[in-house]
Amino acid sequence: MAKCAEVKIAVFGRAGVGKSALVVRFLTKRFIWEYDPTLESTYRHQANIDDDVVTMEILDTAGPEDLLQREGHMRWGEGFVIVYDITDRGSFDEVVPLKNFLDEIKKPKNVTLILVGNKADLEHARQVSTEEGEKLATELACAFYECSACTGDGSIHEAFHELCREVRRRKMVQGKTRRRSSTTHVKQAINKMLTKMSS
Repeated sequence: MAKCAEVKIAVFGRAGVGKSALVVRFLTKRFIWEYDPTLESTYRHQANIDDDVVTMEILDTAGPEDLLQREGHMRWGEGFVIVYDITDRGSFDEVVPLKNFLDEIKKPKNVTLILVGNKADLEHARQVSTEEGEKLATELACAFYECSACTGDGSIHEAFHELCREVRRRKMVQGKTRRRSSTTHVKQAINKMLTKMSS
């Protein structure tokens, strides 16, 4: 049987955007009303994605983290969910600086992420249009999902599964590149040795 693939996912966003609610909805299909916003939690979850068993380690970051903590979480993660609240313009405005910081930490690798607009059930209080979310996702070159952790509407499962697929695709590409480059190094070493022996 094939070895179980592992994917480390970190969930970021301003305090109060519904990161924990989103993660818990994904894991349990339930909505829990009250959270301690200062708690950071890591969950392990197995899912069958495209006929492969994938173990996700999901880090639900606390809203008010210090810079050092945030940097550590970014170094740890392989895939990222950036969440904003459609009823909070400020949380949307924090997405780009967060992505820039991620790029800085993960350099020279490309960051694998998805953008999620949460609280889509609060249409009457909307401050960020779906079109703005889509436009930003296009600029960030990532997938975009709008959903509600409260009602379960939207593609919460699909969002996490798509992120896992993308992380695994990139790992495979990097693995092939690494193998090819190590083969090249071996060939070069052998050629140097043969050149020295013949001279």
